[in-house]
Amino acid sequence: MIVGGNQAKLDFDNTEVAFRNKSNNDLEKAYWLFKMVSSSALIKVGTPLTNLALKIGLPIQGIIKNTIYRQFCGGETIHGCQPTIDELGQGQVTTILDYSVEGEETEEGFELTCKEILQTIAYAKANPLISFCVFKPTGLGRFDLFAKLDARDTLTPLEKDEFSRVHHRIDRICKASFEANIKILIDAEHSWVQDTIDDLAREMMERYNKEEAIVYNTYQLYRHDKLASLMADFSYAQTQDFYLGAKLVRGAYMEIERERALEKGYPSPIHVDKAASDRDYNDAIEFCLDRVNRVGLMAGTHNEDSSRLLAQQIIHRDISPKNRHVFFAQLLGMSDNLSFNLAAAGYNVAKYVPYGPVKSVMPYLFRRAQENTSVGGQTGRELALIITEQKRRKQI
Repeated sequence: MIVGGNQAKLDFDNTEVAFRNKSNNDLEKAYWLFKMVSSSALIKVGTPLTNLALKIGLPIQGIIKNTIYRQFCGGETIHGCQPTIDELGQGQVTTILDYSVEGEETEEGFELTCKEILQTIAYAKANPLISFCVFKPTGLGRFDLFAKLDARDTLTPLEKDEFSRVHHRIDRICKASFEANIKILIDAEHSWVQDTIDDLAREMMERYNKEEAIVYNTYQLYRHDKLASLMADFSYAQTQDFYLGAKLVRGAYMEIERERALEKGYPSPIHVDKAASDRDYNDAIEFCLDRVNRVGLMAGTHNEDSSRLLAQQIIHRDISPKNRHVFFAQLLGMSDNLSFNLAAAGYNVAKYVPYGPVKSVMPYLFRRAQENTSVGGQTGRELALIITEQKRRKQI
């Protein structure tokens, strides 16, 4: 149990702890990378140009690998991530192993992705530094099939068979996680495929969360209906006697969601402003903590206020910071000031460690870059922390 003295030492401005595992050269590279990412115009132009260069075979993979890939990815293979896993472990931060290849559209590709995720679970079982694995449902089946199910359109016999295979892949992954006692996160996606994903997640939680939270669904709290969804899912879990696994995020598709809603003439699912999203996110944290004996909570956030709130509430409610049902999580390469300072104060912290071949994870990397330009103040905060640490080191 952390006593009040340790809690008082939780300081998200402590760059010495945040960047303890970074060399001066690492910091310099990160500085220039975030400088580049801070330009929305550069990202808009650079993304299609990079895609084109990769498509026609220009030799730029080495540049990508030594810059944006190195900052946000752990390696090209599971075993290639081990140095990153070890480095995080030295700072008392565990790993969420994330196979981040996107854009598969064939049955062969979906099956290969399923087998790769099963391998992450097997690897995690033998590695105490890996606390979670994760999968994206549309990595296991066609996006358009999920969309058709969400729209409640009638499936053809072939599509029914196709969805049966998707369902089987998801069940294989969740069953393997249950048998290995490794927690598995089901990523959230666009609103027009999310109902189907939620249905699958509830089914898997009901099946495999009878003794503890193994399967976690993701709730995007920038949607105005997701706090209510979280509450409804908990009520259902109580009725059916299983543990709810809840990964709380603000969300990753805000601009796409608003544009689509405008284009198709339906109300946007996104909150009208950031304050409303922040309120729902923090209310969701407190809702889960009120029920911590029956809810597994992962707070996936780069927001300092929400992270501080959760840390304070854990102490206030006399919950052990090492309670297996409460985790903080951030992305590799971002918000190290949160991750390592929380871990140093004794809390459970995990980093998403994406991996995969450079070319195959480019959609993920572009999304990270675009999010950094769209999330107010995120890139500026990263740069300010890096500059502070560089100045501190020069004064030693």
